[in-house]
Amino acid sequence: MITPENVICVAAEWVVQPGQEETVRRLLLQAAVAVREHEPGNLVYLAHQSPDEPSRFFVYEQYADDAALQAHQESTHYQQVVVGQIVPLLAERKVTFYRLLA
Repeated sequence: MITPENVICVAAEWVVQPGQEETVRRLLLQAAVAVREHEPGNLVYLAHQSPDEPSRFFVYEQYADDAALQAHQESTHYQQVVVGQIVPLLAERKVTFYRLLA
């Protein structure tokens, strides 16, 4: 059972290297589909690209609990797409974790 106090939220802010915007956009869409289809502990996965600064991306995620977040981070698609392909194309990366209040 999902309880609000166990829900963990992830806010990821990325700035990609010049000229890599379309590649990261494509890979991020691929990752979003995989998360939604293969991770039952994922509650929300929303990827955004700034209309004013196309090199800036924001990803908002919610997981049912810490175990669901860990499963996400250990998943093949996360390791291959995000860690293996997207992260090397980033100029900046900030990830912040939050707990749901209610």
